[in-house]
Amino acid sequence: MKILVCISHVPDTTSKINFVNDNTEFDTNGVQFIINPYDEFGLTKAIQLKEANGGTVTAINVGDATTEPTLRKALAIGADDAIRVNANPTDAYFVAEQLAAVAKDGGYDLIICGQESIDYNGGQVGGMLAALLDLPFASPCVGLDIDGSTATVLREIDGGKEKSTMSLPIVLGGKKGLVEEKDLRIPNMRGIMTARTKPLATVEAVSADARTTAVKFEKPAAKAAVKLVDSAEELVQLLHNEAKAI
Repeated sequence: MKILVCISHVPDTTSKINFVNDNTEFDTNGVQFIINPYDEFGLTKAIQLKEANGGTVTAINVGDATTEPTLRKALAIGADDAIRVNANPTDAYFVAEQLAAVAKDGGYDLIICGQESIDYNGGQVGGMLAALLDLPFASPCVGLDIDGSTATVLREIDGGKEKSTMSLPIVLGGKKGLVEEKDLRIPNMRGIMTARTKPLATVEAVSADARTTAVKFEKPAAKAAVKLVDSAEELVQLLHNEAKAI
């Protein structure tokens, strides 16, 4: 089984977010970057499938050379090789086009994306990638079983979960539940040392037009001060007299 895992290079959630150039660009100074957490669930699931069924796991990212440490971490966790598409990931369609260009000749049985990246939260790349490859797509997936060439996928829907059976190859968007948080793989010293010698190929981007442009970024308004109350009676009085809510 050949598995391709799409990896987003995203800021750590503890990072302080700032913008530069009149709020048109993200300020990366001092920011620690990590594997997108949703992708990490997918990567661990891919490694589990490889261990159970044999095959290979390839990690892929669209980004400049600064994203290579993130791909090396994916290799340290257990991916067999990695591909970096040398381009600035300007928007979802552009990224999907780059991933599709690599995937279409790769003969992959399974392509796993995170349900979304934690920086832009667009959740668009996986569906666009599936459409470009003319493959079935399921997201957000919280369960996956493979039996031969058949995949049984469990995904969240409004009010519950839906189980579907699909024939490989497929594209899916994963999240927590695809594997449990306790099962996430953490790079050990052997993995870190081995990752240095695993293949990390760089390919140039194909021609593709971005469909969206970020004009300006704006931080959310600061939260207003809170008032603590000691009793339900006081809360009711404040809601009635100050907030005029009741």
